[in-house]
Amino acid sequence: MPASAGDALDEESAWALLLALARRAGRGDPIVRDVALRLRDDGSLEEDGADAWIVARPSTERGWSRYEGAPIGRELELLFDLYMPLCVGADRDALTIAHLAQTLDGRVAVASGESQFITGEEDLLHCHRLRALCDVVVVGRRTVEADDPLLTTRRCAGPSPVRAVIDPERRLGEAHRVFQDDSGATLLLSATGAVRNGARHGRAEVVSLDAIDGRLSVQAIVAELRRRGLRRIYVEGGGLTVSRFLEAGALARLQVTVAPTVFGSGRPSFTLPDVQALSQAVKLRWRHLALGRDVLFDCEVGR
Repeated sequence: MPASAGDALDEESAWALLLALARRAGRGDPIVRDVALRLRDDGSLEEDGADAWIVARPSTERGWSRYEGAPIGRELELLFDLYMPLCVGADRDALTIAHLAQTLDGRVAVASGESQFITGEEDLLHCHRLRALCDVVVVGRRTVEADDPLLTTRRCAGPSPVRAVIDPERRLGEAHRVFQDDSGATLLLSATGAVRNGARHGRAEVVSLDAIDGRLSVQAIVAELRRRGLRRIYVEGGGLTVSRFLEAGALARLQVTVAPTVFGSGRPSFTLPDVQALSQAVKLRWRHLALGRDVLFDCEVGR
């Protein structure tokens, strides 16, 4: 059971608080002011109560601070440092975040496409927590081909998101787990003409979008997801899909977890148009946090 008022805050209660904040943001009502917070016994948020656990501070980099008299250990500090910036603030109702796991030399997979698992258990848990905090998880065709992921929240408490697979030409077969699993809704995003809109692909709904040169517009993908009420979008991979969202200016936040491993070859993390001058590079405001043996770079894009 989560902690009650006056009890020492534990990881279960801290995570339940973060989930509640994410749900509130997803409803279009994110916390935008400094406010003391705790969860009531029924799971609802209590603001500015006498037995608060933490203080939400949306204007700061960490997004939170300790509440006077509430003891918080180092593990819970890391939990809040990781996720409070994703849950509080004026634009968190329409968050679009991407995450990649890469080697020290910038590879997300070996040449064959194998990528499980570059980073350690802590980063895998982090990926599942990002799924739980968002309304929809987006992946590209090659990620499904290489990893056959379920894209659920098996490693943490919290709801599994809607799953959206980008496959313009509908090359993926129906046998992949994401199209056969009925624990949550799945959307197959294909080009208009590849199949009629509303058809089924296994258990997935096919969504037809206009394509240009065989590619679905990132803006069209985001607009369709938000039209369905899926406002908090998590782009999980792979490198090409994350690169396209980054190139389109569709990301508010980009996270890259770097493992102390070198491949020397393989698939690169990012594939973007050539730049001719340093001034053309994508500008990122970043912080870094330790995730076990790995290092997470958490970046605000274009700010």
